Amino acid sequence: MKTAVSTPFTRRNVVAGLAVAAASTALMAAENAHAEAKQATPEKSLYERLGGVFAIAAVVDHFSDALVKNPIVGEKSKNPRLRKWHTKNLERLPGLKFMRTVWVCHVSGGPFKFVATKPGTTHLGLEEAHRDLRISPAEFDEVAAELGRTLDHFKVPKPEKTEVLAAFAPTKMR
Repeated sequence: MKTAVSTPFTRRNVVAGLAVAAASTALMAAENAHAEAKQATPEKSLYERLGGVFAIAAVVDHFSDALVKNPIVGEKSKNPRLRKWHTKNLERLPGLKFMRTVWVCHVSGGPFKFVATKPGTTHLGLEEAHRDLRISPAEFDEVAAELGRTLDHFKVPKPEKTEVLAAFAPTKMR
């Protein structure tokens, strides 16, 4: 014999069922919206992750001063051109700091555009600006090391430090 089971449809049961259905639908919609927002939110640029122009300017200021004092590439360098620049041309240092700041802002995806004062074969023209200094590969590596130490001084996170150094590396004279 078959037993019939009947569930009375009361107002309370219907409302509870609709509430459960609505809650699960809302939860699925919220999860989908979160997933879409996560995909639609672009990763911050290196410029933004570095803290923008003021943070970059502070790093460049410290880095530029450290280069002047650096025994390999600064005022006591064995390279006479570098030594001369870091002792006889320091009145140009504020302008150079400005140009370095704009350059870093440009290559890190910021809203500034760097235009080389001595256009060269690359769009950033740094090879022409540095050609007269006759920077050796070892001297370039020391400048990069000084930049790394400066980034460490400011506690720049490793991923951003790596990106900054990677942006700097192509400027090495061959």
